[in-house]
Amino acid sequence: MNDPIRVLLVDDHALLRAGFRTILDTQPDIAVVGEASSGAEAVVQASALRPDVIMMDVQMPDMDGIEATRRIVADPDVDAAIAIVTTFDRDDYLYRALDAGAGGFLLKNAGAEDLIAAVRALAAGDGMLAPEVTRRVLARFAATPAPATVSTASVAAPKVALAEPLTEREAEVLTLLADARSNSEIARALFIGEATVKTHVSRILQKLGARDRVQAVVLAHRMGLA
Repeated sequence: MNDPIRVLLVDDHALLRAGFRTILDTQPDIAVVGEASSGAEAVVQASALRPDVIMMDVQMPDMDGIEATRRIVADPDVDAAIAIVTTFDRDDYLYRALDAGAGGFLLKNAGAEDLIAAVRALAAGDGMLAPEVTRRVLARFAATPAPATVSTASVAAPKVALAEPLTEREAEVLTLLADARSNSEIARALFIGEATVKTHVSRILQKLGARDRVQAVVLAHRMGLA
């Protein structure tokens, strides 16, 4: 069996952390390995515990979750996917979180199944945005002028700056990413292995200059692949 997904819970409310722990610890493939009650503590715990996924609150004492996210992402020894989990459906939190390097944004009123799905998606390298905010993210980033101007080798579409052209297969993978497909779904659709999909996704992010899959999806929309 694969090792369980190691999760760090960060929230200044002990009751909420306990609730999240109860939900996640019922899953055989997930293990909560630590908790933190502030952003500053989260930075320390992330370095010490090396979790796979961090569920991060925003409003906390000492240091807020967005600054903690920025510091954790900047630590070369920590390779954790971070989801912001907040009560507040606010655009400024959302955009600042994505700019800081968060790969997910979830509202605290989400159900248990959504919380579990978010942890698994982040651990698999997928982004995870609450359905309520996905449309706003795409609208905001798609409205940002795209840098000029190298087109893909295999797709006739609006031009986006690329480090080098996408291959035909990479363009296919990016199209499926933009359709919110997971790695396993992409693998099934293209009749390839998940490891191969991960390799393609890594190459796509590198060529697009995208930090994560969320940014890659935005660029795919600009390129007419979605």
